[in-house]
Amino acid sequence: MLAIGKQLTVEQRLSKAVVDIMGKAHALAGVIMIGERVVDDTVPTACTNGRDEKYGRAFVESLNDPELRFLIIHEVYHKLYRHLTTWKHLYNQDAQLANVACDHVINLKITDEFAKDGWVKMPNGGCFDVKYRGWDTAQVFKDLQDNNSGDDGEGGDGEPNGPNAHVASGVDANKNSPKGFDAHDWDGAQDMSAEEQRELARDIDEAVRQGALIASKLGSGGVRNLEDLLQPQVDWREVLREFVQNTCAGSDYSTWKRPNRRYMGAGIYMPSGVSDKVGELVIAIDTSGSIGGKELTAFLSEVTSICETVNPDKVRLLYWDTAVCREEVYETNDMEGLVKSTKPAGGGGTDVECVPEYMQTHGIKPQACIVLTDGHLYGGWGTWNCPTLWCILDNDRAKPDVGVTVNIKSREM
Repeated sequence: MLAIGKQLTVEQRLSKAVVDIMGKAHALAGVIMIGERVVDDTVPTACTNGRDEKYGRAFVESLNDPELRFLIIHEVYHKLYRHLTTWKHLYNQDAQLANVACDHVINLKITDEFAKDGWVKMPNGGCFDVKYRGWDTAQVFKDLQDNNSGDDGEGGDGEPNGPNAHVASGVDANKNSPKGFDAHDWDGAQDMSAEEQRELARDIDEAVRQGALIASKLGSGGVRNLEDLLQPQVDWREVLREFVQNTCAGSDYSTWKRPNRRYMGAGIYMPSGVSDKVGELVIAIDTSGSIGGKELTAFLSEVTSICETVNPDKVRLLYWDTAVCREEVYETNDMEGLVKSTKPAGGGGTDVECVPEYMQTHGIKPQACIVLTDGHLYGGWGTWNCPTLWCILDNDRAKPDVGVTVNIKSREM
């Protein structure tokens, strides 16, 4: 088979590999046809912007058939898991580690799904560590960051597919740590128009449905829990950070008329900010039993990290059930104390309308309010006189009729 493959052109080998994948991994048959797949002599390895794929001629020629199949599935998985939109904030922090973290996650998935019989083989230089099995990209990124893995000063300024596309190839000579074998065009993904992002999200969802149906009927191989991918993969931490940085900036609420297109494909219409100054921020915490200490600490840790970046005038923490039962205020120079806060015992009811009523009674006029709740309310969602972000924990059925909503799974915290 390999001898025959070497007689084919690179374009023919790619086409043949795609057909092979569609014939064996039926669940991927729809997703693999999304976007363009081209050979580009200027690309050192391979790259994707989350829709289109480019393959370097010399790199493909260096791979045998199992390695080529692995490479194509690798690029397809970046699309399938929407990596280049979901984890953009990690790229902004450290491009190298973001690339490596994404690759660790999908290389483990590909190996677990397809590599048992040698049908695929990971090309040299791939990121692979069994300790990351079952981790998400943010968890891997944090672990790499804590251990300074891959910190060689390269921030992702390669040139394979745009000014900020990172070429991750081979092994880091300084750290001897894998960088991966493909490039990720993060900025290219953001350059898609809002309509293009919505269309891509719809195409991926439809491809997932068709793939799951075909795979179930044929009893064939494919991606496990494929239906879980129908919901757009939006990282709650990124939504929270963007809300504070953009929505909370300045007092010109006319910016609500200009949505941030980054999240529109996921159904989240985030306003764009106009000022660098952030005033008072209110964090309203539901004291019901579903929000435990682990979830609260993770949430407040993220808020603290964001506040260290944007420096709000103050953060006012309001714990509530059927009434606001405790208020804590943290000034700019005391944000570290925020994460140490512990919630009081809940009173048995959940009525979020008490929060805006409390703020009105006490003359509290924040730039924005962030509400952490399980969404199991006795009353309505209240009347809010400021931009509001609802962080709904483990309850996809809760649909606030005001503000911006992001759903959080406790297992992701």
